[in-house]
Amino acid sequence: MGDFVASDIHLGAVPEETERAFLRFLEYSGANAAQLLLPGDLFDFWFEWGGLIEGKHFRVLAALARLVEAGIPVTMVGGNHDAWGGRFLREEVGIAYSVGPRRLRLGGRETLVAHGDGLGSGDLKYRMLKAVIRSRAAFDGFRLLHPEVGLGLAHRVSSTEAKAVDDPREKGRARQIQQWALAMLESEPALELVVCGHSHLPVLLEASPGRWYLNAGDWVRNRSYAVVAEGARPQLLEWSGKG
Repeated sequence: MGDFVASDIHLGAVPEETERAFLRFLEYSGANAAQLLLPGDLFDFWFEWGGLIEGKHFRVLAALARLVEAGIPVTMVGGNHDAWGGRFLREEVGIAYSVGPRRLRLGGRETLVAHGDGLGSGDLKYRMLKAVIRSRAAFDGFRLLHPEVGLGLAHRVSSTEAKAVDDPREKGRARQIQQWALAMLESEPALELVVCGHSHLPVLLEASPGRWYLNAGDWVRNRSYAVVAEGARPQLLEWSGKG
């Protein structure tokens, strides 16, 4: 048994079979994981209009709630696609949800978790855009839209389907995130593990003995996940439906 990590599932933009596979993964997690970490972009888009949410996600939300009710903590860091989580995820589902880097113990290791978008140097235009779209004014303005209008707009501007094929830009993003993670490990001797997502490329790199950078990859192409167990080398695995 260990702690499980799965990132960038992009529910709502992936085929229905991918959602069914992820539901089987959650069922497997319930029997085998001590905790579940989701480092962002679980949903291709998430927004809460008060008590209203997008209904297509009810199966996954119910599965996550069952994990929490069974005593398996679920932690989620909002990504660039689902950074507008709130009361529903925290109170109705029971997820420990936050936006931005957070600390926790994973597999007994002192761990820093971040989605990865806008980290490190470069990508100035994106970081400026990120500051705007995550502002309170943007949030309040979007909330004024009728939910069907807002959801339609969000799904039209999504580029997730294009990521089902190799994109050379992903390697640049992966390199930038990895450099940031290695810099954090170097600057904080007590830090043993940095976990990110966003790049859609699975990575497991031992920066120094017993200290790791981990990116669990995605479920758009890879259906990859990670297991971090105390006293053991972290593992990157591919979900086959059998664990």
